This record gives sequence, C-alpha cells and structure tokens, in this order.
Amino acid sequence: QVQLVESGGGLVQAGGSLRLSCVASGRTSRLYAMGWFRQAPGKERDFVAAISRSGGSTSYADSVKGRFTISRDNAKNTVYLQMNSLKSEDTAAYYCAADDTYWAGTRDTSYDYWGQGTQVTVSS
Repeated sequence: QVQLVESGGGLVQAGGSLRLSCVASGRTSRLYAMGWFRQAPGKERDFVAAISRSGGSTSYADSVKGRFTISRDNAKNTVYLQMNSLKSEDTAAYYCAADDTYWAGTRDTSYDYWGQGTQVTVSS
C-alpha cells in the first residue's frame, strides 16, 4: 500500500504560479509511475500530467502544455507539479495518483493509489 499526500494548493491571481507537492509513504521501496489529475465542480476528473518511474518520460494535457511541469525526486518520494501562467480555468481540486508500473499514462483508471487532493483557486 502507498499513501499519497498533496500540498501546495491555494488562492492565486491569474498569471501567477503555484507548486504542488505529493509525498508518498508506505511501500516506497518500490518506485511508482505518478500522475496529476484535476476535477472542477460539476465536471469529470481530467488528466493533467504524468511521469514515469524513472522520471525520464512525461506527458501533459494540451490545456497545460508549456505552462505546467511535472517532476520527481525519488530520494524524497515526492512528485511536483509546477504551475505557471495560471488561468481561471485551472481552478480545481488537484489529485496525485500512483501506479505500480513504469508508465501509467493519461487514464485515471490506470492508477491504483490516490491522494485526498489539494484545492487550487485562480482568481481573474
């Protein structure tokens, strides 16, 4: 079992930046493919970014490409999501996810472990 805890959310003005963190605990002796997803009120959960077990491969939703960067520090069991040039449409609860595989991709059903989420609110 792996537990995931997100942090770093908050209220920011449009054009600003935030960095989300996701710390994994539990069976962290195994490395996991990781992803970030988000869900706005009344909408489905959407893929944001994914990173492979080694960190060598990444993928982004078109809506965040060029503005968000996913990275990981395996020594700290932590995955980050650097969010720049934030827009009001980025407002959502952001969730960290993990899967015991090298690459889990963009589908939320591919991930076995989920955090509780952190709220990001972008004011225009």
